[in-house]
Amino acid sequence: MRRPAAVLVMLALVSCGVGGAPPVASPTTTSPAPKPALTGKYGTVLSCDGPGIRLPESPAGLSPAGTFSRLDSLRRPLKVRGRIWSDNDERLYVGVVCGPRTAEQFVTLVAKATLTLYGGKPALRWTTRTGVRCFMWLERPGTAVYIGATPGLSGEIKPVAADITAG
Repeated sequence: MRRPAAVLVMLALVSCGVGGAPPVASPTTTSPAPKPALTGKYGTVLSCDGPGIRLPESPAGLSPAGTFSRLDSLRRPLKVRGRIWSDNDERLYVGVVCGPRTAEQFVTLVAKATLTLYGGKPALRWTTRTGVRCFMWLERPGTAVYIGATPGLSGEIKPVAADITAG
């Protein structure tokens, strides 16, 4: 007698929409959210033989334009891995510099750079002879993160830096 009662209660609940299949969502007419300056997705992971640094997929409005493997501003040759994005003649460079293990080694990498802090970590700012504005911080021993931009994209340095995450 209990089984038929349970089946009847279940059928009644399903017919009222209380149990069974989930309700179907009705279509909405909300407009899509505005596109943020950075996509928030991570397209590239660069590494210096350790946990990687996740770079944003692409800053808004910029197209991938290749890679780079050296920085002329460095006083000594170090392994560099990076990506380039462009918009016409403007370029944005983001990468890792492998090698500096201590803050003392890091601060001597670039001549005439201004020493600052980024997230409590040692950082350097400088401008190259060709006008590229550069920013680099020591993420962890052996890995520094580099961002460079031509004058028209120099405003992207801070948002890109904020969107980079360490693995």
